[in-house]
Amino acid sequence: MDVQKIVLSTGREVVLDEHAIRVLNKYVRTQMTLEELAKELGLASWEEAYELVLKMPSYVMWIPYVMQKHLA
Repeated sequence: MDVQKIVLSTGREVVLDEHAIRVLNKYVRTQMTLEELAKELGLASWEEAYELVLKMPSYVMWIPYVMQKHLA
């Protein structure tokens, strides 16, 4: 699976590796807050987490990482 990057307006690059995708899967399936998402991904604030969610292709958040590996 190719590693994708998302560049935020702050200049920070978020690498969509296995850990990040698993955290995003958890975010969309639970009541995880944006603050918790930011903390788990090492972002500065909930605003960066919000921007990441906006820029993220929805299939990345909803399809589990294991399935994404097999589709690639």
